[in-house]
Amino acid sequence: MKAEVTEQAGARRHNVVEAAKAEGLFAGDNSALGARIPRRLITRAKERSGITSTTDLVEYALAKVALEDDFGARLVARKGTIPVDLKLDV
Repeated sequence: MKAEVTEQAGARRHNVVEAAKAEGLFAGDNSALGARIPRRLITRAKERSGITSTTDLVEYALAKVALEDDFGARLVARKGTIPVDLKLDV
């Protein structure tokens, strides 16, 4: 079971990074980043993601934020916009 979770996390990580690269988010000059982050947060994030490098972890996390969509917010905003009498062929 753990190997399957790790494999899924690896695939998810790969897809996020590839999508960010496709949008050009990894292009250009690098910038230094300094931050004080709780060690337990870093450790848990590395365990959950399967990433061992702190640099790779930060890149992945930033890519996830940069690529986030607003699907949930848009879906909730549509509440009540579909007519009640609409017939669905279900």
